[in-house]
Amino acid sequence: MKQRVSAILREKLGREVILEKPRDRSFGHFATPIAFSLAKELRKSPMVIAQELASSFEDTAVFSSVESVKGYLNFRLSEDFLAEYASWALENPAEFGKQQKAQKILLEFVSANPTGPLHIGHARGAVYGDTLYRLAKHLGYDITAEYYVNDAGNQIDLLGLSIQLYARENILKEAVEYPESYYRGEYLETLAQGAIEKFGIEIFKDESCQKELAMWAKDEVMKIIVKDLGDTNIFFDTFVYESTLYEDWDRVMAKMGEGVYEKDGKVWIASEAKGDAKDRVVVREDGRPTYLAGDIVYHNQKFERGYDHYINIWGADHHGYIARVKAAVEYLGYDSTKLEVLLSQMVSLLKDGEPYKMSKRAGNVILMSDIVEEIGSDALRYIFASKKSDTALEFDLSEFKKQDSSNPIFYIQYAHARIKTLLAKAEVSQEDIAAATLKNLGEQADTLLFDALLLPEVIEDAFASRQIQKLPDYLKALAASLHKFYYDVRIIGTEDEAKLLKLLSVVALSLKTGLFLMGIEAKERMTKEDD
Repeated sequence: MKQRVSAILREKLGREVILEKPRDRSFGHFATPIAFSLAKELRKSPMVIAQELASSFEDTAVFSSVESVKGYLNFRLSEDFLAEYASWALENPAEFGKQQKAQKILLEFVSANPTGPLHIGHARGAVYGDTLYRLAKHLGYDITAEYYVNDAGNQIDLLGLSIQLYARENILKEAVEYPESYYRGEYLETLAQGAIEKFGIEIFKDESCQKELAMWAKDEVMKIIVKDLGDTNIFFDTFVYESTLYEDWDRVMAKMGEGVYEKDGKVWIASEAKGDAKDRVVVREDGRPTYLAGDIVYHNQKFERGYDHYINIWGADHHGYIARVKAAVEYLGYDSTKLEVLLSQMVSLLKDGEPYKMSKRAGNVILMSDIVEEIGSDALRYIFASKKSDTALEFDLSEFKKQDSSNPIFYIQYAHARIKTLLAKAEVSQEDIAAATLKNLGEQADTLLFDALLLPEVIEDAFASRQIQKLPDYLKALAASLHKFYYDVRIIGTEDEAKLLKLLSVVALSLKTGLFLMGIEAKERMTKEDD
């Protein structure tokens, strides 16, 4: 709808026009302050310009009214336009809200080290990334979801050591001395048993086998990670392994040119000159690359693949890392403004008002899989999508286990199920519903129809602003309007039954499409606790 109005204004005025939605719906569906922008150019007051523009729209069938209010131009869409758009949406449900954007995007997210199962911090970034991916796909972007597997370096060596120590203590019953830093959790038992089947028990006794054990184990951990993500409806198009990148090291370092230098037996990147707080070490004295080294080679590979835009989703603790990576991108000869880094804040969990207990299976973190098992994938996805990703999030699991209106995901799914139940009880045929014209149903019905048809605008805004919480906010508000309409208006058996059910079908389409874009199932049948 907004695109249609924008196109009409662009054609009439010969320029792009900012459109807003008035808070008070009595002013219309859309408004623009264009008269204020034209005042200086036309040497007239905004009120005069707005009045002149309003009178020029009298013959436009898209609008039932165009009014000047204190210099603003207010538009009310016609019943015919809304009815026509609603019919098209129901006839083309798979196309509702879709566009064709001419941009190729590489979206990298999660990228957790393959040293243990995903925890809830990873889950937040995973849901954020996957929802952005779904929105972009729906909008027609050529977007690739990528997972960067950090399968090289100390953390992988430590995985092999941790498995050996665990097995020697718990399987071989030896006394062992653990280092200050090591991995723990019941998943090590699974890896240890798998290692016995793969290599035999002798692999735990020979320290020289740690590397072989680690390289096998990180692939097994990746299987766990991929399964946990799949259980939450999150899938990746491509995986890039850090261990495969270093064969390109010499070429990439040469490409960096003056961006790298040697000092004190180390290799440094001159990132301070590009806005970083200081220069950073890329290669240590002993020749081992730092974490940044892998990222430099990886981002070179990314940009060589020729995308138009690159989005990374990182944990908030990586904020200081942005400047050094962008510096590397500049030294590699690329435009660092094409690299967008989004941050995902940490999560605090409660259960019945008390801090959630850490998972024994994970050691010292809360596992993503434990939360999915407790409240389900739909609730987990809703929770992590419902707040801005760069703000801290605290929630109580018990609130999302309730089967009533206090649980927002239940509230939205119940709205969709309620409509499906009404359609199943219909006394009119599907043909009558499809043929009905959505006119003369009253102000509450008109408002509900307009709100349901706003979904495409919400999808575009949520992706463009990178604020995916706008989608669950919209769905919750639409569900509230639906539930109120259900209690206020008699539907089955009335003269307007076909019209009203067609209206509700549009609402159901928006709810289902929006939930799909959040990776959540739209329920067909549900039962409320208070029913």
